[in-house]
Amino acid sequence: MHTASEPAPALRPAPAYSLHTAVAQVDRALALLAALALVAAFAAVSAGVIARLAGADLPGTDAYAGYAIAAALFLALPQTLRRQEHIRVTLLLERLGPKARGAFEWWSLLAGFTLAAYLAVHALRLVWLSHAMHDVSPAADATPLWIPQLACALGCAGFALTLADAIVARWRGRTYFERLGEETSHVE
Repeated sequence: MHTASEPAPALRPAPAYSLHTAVAQVDRALALLAALALVAAFAAVSAGVIARLAGADLPGTDAYAGYAIAAALFLALPQTLRRQEHIRVTLLLERLGPKARGAFEWWSLLAGFTLAAYLAVHALRLVWLSHAMHDVSPAADATPLWIPQLACALGCAGFALTLADAIVARWRGRTYFERLGEETSHVE
């Protein structure tokens, strides 16, 4: 039992239940794909620069760099949430009382999940339509658009899954960001 001078007990760390572990593995896989996309963007930009210096033309390198950067941004969404690196408005949260803060956090999780699920459904629908219509990029690369769109849809779906996992953890009375200190040496 805590006294008035002691802080209220915090949420307990989340257990390693199977859904949480599976979602964490999906998040890591998407983060790895995001890292590979950044390497691909670097390679595309470097190839374009080297080709220009050599007096040659590599059509499509700018488009491929853009696709890779977009893929990296979307694929990194779940892991960024897990590591608490999204921009958060803590100024308001710090001023709220415990009940209001809990309600606001619930609202944030549910609103975030709703938005992420909506984006994931429509991003997956866009991939399907682009594939069915044989839609290609109007740039010099003429890439089938469903390919770069697929990475964005996977990132949105992974983000929705990670938010659902955070909601389950919160429902169980546990904090979602429990393993940050164990997994990384985050410095602020």
